[in-house]
Amino acid sequence: MFAAEFLVVILAMIIGARWGGIFFGMAGGMGLAVLVYGFGLAPSNPPINVMLIMTAVVLAAATLQTAGGMDVLVRVAERMLKRDPKHIVFFAPLIAWLFTFMAGTGNVLYNLLPVISEVSRETGIRPERPISISVIASQHAVPSSPISAATVAMVAFLAPLGVTYFDILVIIVPATLIGLFIGALSVYKK
Repeated sequence: MFAAEFLVVILAMIIGARWGGIFFGMAGGMGLAVLVYGFGLAPSNPPINVMLIMTAVVLAAATLQTAGGMDVLVRVAERMLKRDPKHIVFFAPLIAWLFTFMAGTGNVLYNLLPVISEVSRETGIRPERPISISVIASQHAVPSSPISAATVAMVAFLAPLGVTYFDILVIIVPATLIGLFIGALSVYKK
């Protein structure tokens, strides 16, 4: 029975990916309907707290963008990158990590990518080097951010074991920064 349920999930993902866009979510809903009505599985309660935090983070990022705050931050980041462009492979991911850490979402990285590309081209460094490690840095900053939905979900999941926000962040923040430095060093040497 588990294999058939797993097949329904995979099939819904394949159909959704093939059609793309918003249909991906619709295919997931259809797959859920098949699991509930076809296999008799009971849907669980939605994670309301996580959904509310995701909404707050997205609204805060949208407000930052609309108010022009993101443009100011991007200009500051551009000045920082142009100050020492030879080390863009190290500074660009650090800035990407910091932006995502503070915003709680990796979507803020999209504003930095053109700047990273421009500065690296002006310096004679292939843009895919700083961009690739910056994308990874941004994704590693998501579980490091105290306001991201991933961290909130992790805390909610581990709370019964006595794990707190501080316990998680004291491990994840240094681990991601150390990993980021090693990754940037690897890209720099390549």
